[in-house]
Amino acid sequence: MHVADFVSGSLAGACGVAVGYPLDTVKVRIQTQRQFTGIWQCVMVTFSKEGVHGFFKGITLPLATISMTSSVVFGTYRNCLQCLSQARRAGCGPNTKPEIFMSGMAAGVAQTSVMSPGDIVKVRLQCQTASKRAGVSVNKPRYRGPVHCLLTIVKEEGLRGLYRGVIPLMLRDSLSFATYFLTYATLCEWLTESGNTRPSWSGVMLAGGASGIVGWTLGTPMDVIKARLQMDGAQEGRRYKGLLHCITETVRVEGAGVFFKSLGINWLRAFPVNMVVFATYEGVTSLLKD
Repeated sequence: MHVADFVSGSLAGACGVAVGYPLDTVKVRIQTQRQFTGIWQCVMVTFSKEGVHGFFKGITLPLATISMTSSVVFGTYRNCLQCLSQARRAGCGPNTKPEIFMSGMAAGVAQTSVMSPGDIVKVRLQCQTASKRAGVSVNKPRYRGPVHCLLTIVKEEGLRGLYRGVIPLMLRDSLSFATYFLTYATLCEWLTESGNTRPSWSGVMLAGGASGIVGWTLGTPMDVIKARLQMDGAQEGRRYKGLLHCITETVRVEGAGVFFKSLGINWLRAFPVNMVVFATYEGVTSLLKD
């Protein structure tokens, strides 16, 4: 088992969260609340009403759990590659593109079980627009923090409430991680100079950023549905009966274009985040395996 990949993956994930969380908050608000009409408008309204703190609501739990989820992703991916390589009796030879795609898909599915509870808490805290600054709002925030939010969901919705939106989350991550790792591996192959076994650090960062953009392009529609199902019933009565009803109702009311409403900010966030993630992952892995 490639233990180093679990360790380096956890550190890479933590760095990625630190870089991309403010834009992730903007993305979630655009996806779930009609009062926000665009990226810049959401940024300005959030800052004017809530200050810098508004962009980091709910970050505590993701930082606490990202080491586990990112470790699962990279560890599962690397060990699946090894198992598939051994299954075709290829020893330590290079993996094929289908093997990379399947391993990435397995990694996306594997992280869902550990990611879902923390993700729903993150989304609900991010969508809590009431400010803690005195004199700005008389509306008291429903959730006082990550732990209170977690316990409130369990109390009101049961343990199943922590896994609301888990199906679109799984659909999002299985496809996006499959293309994510395939894009990264392909670009690294193209960017590696003849005679070398890996690209330069600039090549690693370019491949990482580009793979993030490709993954989020395919994952954004299900990301929208996931966020809406996670927020359903949190602030008012339940609106959606399930995944298919959420999709059809969203299209009926807002049109199919709503699925890509947050694509721009996902691209804006994906490149620097995944550039940092893969640079950290490759760097730490090299240190641990040397």
